[in-house]
Parts: sequence; C-alpha cells; structure tokens
Amino acid sequence: MLGKWFKRSKKTAAHFDPICPDEPFVAIGDIHGRFDILQRLPVDQPGSQLVFLGDLIDRGEQSADVLKAVFAASGAICLMGNHEEMMLDFIANPADRGARWLRFGGLQTLASFEVSGISQTSPGAELERARDELVDAMGQDLLDWVTNLPKFWTSGNVAFVHAGADPTLPINAQDKNALLWGHQDFGNVDRTDGTWIVHGHTIIDAPEMKPGVISIDTGAYATGNLTAATIVPGDVSFKYI
Repeated sequence: MLGKWFKRSKKTAAHFDPICPDEPFVAIGDIHGRFDILQRLPVDQPGSQLVFLGDLIDRGEQSADVLKAVFAASGAICLMGNHEEMMLDFIANPADRGARWLRFGGLQTLASFEVSGISQTSPGAELERARDELVDAMGQDLLDWVTNLPKFWTSGNVAFVHAGADPTLPINAQDKNALLWGHQDFGNVDRTDGTWIVHGHTIIDAPEMKPGVISIDTGAYATGNLTAATIVPGDVSFKYI
C-alpha cells in the first residue's frame, strides 16, 4: 500500500485552468537506486497511468534492480533524467565523462551491476573496462530502452518532465538541458500557455503544488520518502510510498 496522505490541494490561480490530464496519472519522483522503496508501490494501479520522472539510478545501492523493474513494468511511462544521461555519456566516452558521473553516484550504479575496481581517479583504460563490463551486465535490450527514454510526456494540459522547462517555450520546443537539468526561470516566471509542469530533480522537504508547477522529488535515496502524485482532472494529491 502507498503511505499515508499528507497533502491535498485543488487550488489554482485565476489565470491557470484547473489541471486536466486526459486520463488519471500516478507520477513517481526520483528513485535513485532505492529498490527497497520501489517495491512498496502497488503493482496494480487500476485506472491510472504510471509515469516515472527519471533519475532511477545513482546514489542508492540498488540501481540495477530499479532499472530492471521499471523496464519490465508493463505500460509504465518512464522519462529520462540527468543521471541516466550521465550514464549514457559515460558509456559513449568513459575517459572524458567518467569522473563526473562517478562523482555524482555512478559508482553505486556500477557496483549494483557488479562492476568493481574503479574510482573517480581511474585512468582511461580502466574506465573503458568498466564501461564494457557495464554494457555487458545491462544487456542490449535494457541499454536500448534507457537510450530511448523520452524527455517529456504530455496529457491534456499537463506536461511531465524530469527537471523543469523554459516557461517561454512550448514543451515540444524545449532544449534538452532545460528538461534534464532545469532552467533558471522555471518556477519563477509563469507560463502563458496554461500548461502544468510536473517534475522531480530538485529535492524539497515535502511535495508541493503551486500554480502551474507540481514538485515531487523528496530525496528518496537519503530520506526514504518517495513521493507519488495522483493527478486526475481538477485534483492533485500526494502520498509517500
């Protein structure tokens, strides 16, 4: 069962239409390798589309298990997060991109795939060896799935993204860096197209809803609080898993 209710809101600003997805959604915040928490999510979500907001991996110790579970989740939508992008950058160019990824949680992901003997200061040849072992451990199907994760998803007047969006641009015209890493005006400048943005990436003490923005990254890897936001026409409610 999902954890206890702790916030419920139907308030919107006058210039924002009420939130109205085409179908009910349950959005899941950044998991970061906490498979132990993910296992609490009910398998059956009747009538609701499940969408993961990215950052399945890194920092937590069970990234491999999380990736495999979400990959196998029939019908679930999963977005790419900046940590998935860093892993793919490492796979493409371990010598130049490896140290950064390892510094931000890649070491835990490698360990979860039983790739060891590597550190942030490892030379290029060792990083390439680790890359090859990671690719072998993941398998082509899982690697292809991660590579092709979408960077946003829309339903009605709701857009699901990992980190944020440039408020001056439509969602389908966003730069990938804004979607994966955030934008300086996101949350500070109101959108004018009436689109609600549901996002993770930025850790907050508790999920929150303000006009046009729903934020649900509650730092699960450190706090143990993974947020699920149930979004239906006219209503948003939050639970900890």
